[in-house]
Amino acid sequence: MVTIHDVARHVGVSAATVSNYLNRPEKVAPATTARIRAAVEQLGFVPSLSARQLRWQRSGIVGVSVINASNPFFADVVTAVERVVARAGLTLVTGSTHESPDQQERLVALFEQLRFDGTVVAPSDAQMAALVARKERGHPVVVVDQQDPARRLSTVSLRHREGGRLAAQHLVDGGRRRLLVATGTARVQQTRRRLQGVRDVVGATPGATLRVDHADDLGLEEGAAVGRRIAAAAPGARPDGVLAGNDTHALGLVRALLDGGVRVPEDVAVVGYDDIPFATTGAVPLTTVRQPARAIGTAAAEILLREIDHAAAPREEVLLDPELVVRQSA
Repeated sequence: MVTIHDVARHVGVSAATVSNYLNRPEKVAPATTARIRAAVEQLGFVPSLSARQLRWQRSGIVGVSVINASNPFFADVVTAVERVVARAGLTLVTGSTHESPDQQERLVALFEQLRFDGTVVAPSDAQMAALVARKERGHPVVVVDQQDPARRLSTVSLRHREGGRLAAQHLVDGGRRRLLVATGTARVQQTRRRLQGVRDVVGATPGATLRVDHADDLGLEEGAAVGRRIAAAAPGARPDGVLAGNDTHALGLVRALLDGGVRVPEDVAVVGYDDIPFATTGAVPLTTVRQPARAIGTAAAEILLREIDHAAAPREEVLLDPELVVRQSA
C-alpha cells in the first residue's frame, strides 16, 4: 500500500508538505500542489481515513438512518441533509432500517464505531435510550419525524396528531363514515399520533366508525394488497374513506381499487400522507397531508452541524405544521 511517505519521496518534499496538501491545501504553493497531485495519481495513493480521524478528531462523514431511503419523502429529507452538510465540507452515508429497531441499532452503532461526526435518525420505534447514550458519549444525534418525550435529544418533527385530524375531518366533511386507517407498525410514534388525530374526529362524528390495518411496510405492493381486500368485500362492508400510511402506499391502494372496479372517490375516498412528487401523477391525483420534507432535512442538518461544532450546544426542538392538499382522490 502506498503511503504518504512514498508520495513525499517521489516528489522530493517532506511528508508534512504532503499532509498539508491533503488537509490544508492553502498552505502549499501551486507548483508543489501540481507535482503532488501528479504523484498521487501516478502512485495510486489513497489517503487514510483513520489517519485523518486521529489528526483532526473528525471523519468528515455524517450518517443518516431512515426507515426507507427509497420512499420519496425520506429521499427528500436525505437530499436536504446532504445539501447542508456538503456546504460544510462533509460527506453523507445513508442506510435504511425498514421499520426494524434491530437494524437501526446495527446501523447507528456502525456510524459511531466508524467515528462519523454525527447522525440524523428517523427512528423505527419510540425507544430513545440508545440514541441518548450515544449523544452522552459525544456522538451528536438529531432525530427527525419523531419527538423525544423526555426532551433529551434535538428533534425536527411534524404535528402528526394534527395531520391525522386534518385527513379524517376532510373525509367526514365529505360524508364518509366508515373509515379505514391503513398504516405502519404501532411501534412508530408518528403512526400512533396520527391515529390519535383520526380518533379525535371519529369520536366527535355521529355514526362514524374506524378500523385500523397495520403493516410492517408501506410500499406500492402493500398498498395494492389493501386495495384488493377492499375491492373483494361486499359494497356495504367496505370502508368509504381510507387514510393511507404514505403516498406510495396510497398510490398502490388506489390502483388496486380501480382494477377491482371500485371508483375513487365515488365509492371509496383515499387520502395519502407526505405529498411526494408522484402524488399528482397517479390514475387519480391524491389528496394528501403534506410533510415539508426539505424543511425537515434542512433544519435537522443545521442543528447537527451546530452540535458537531459545539459539544455543549443546547438541545433544539423544531415542530412543523402539516397541510391538507386536496385533489381528486378525496
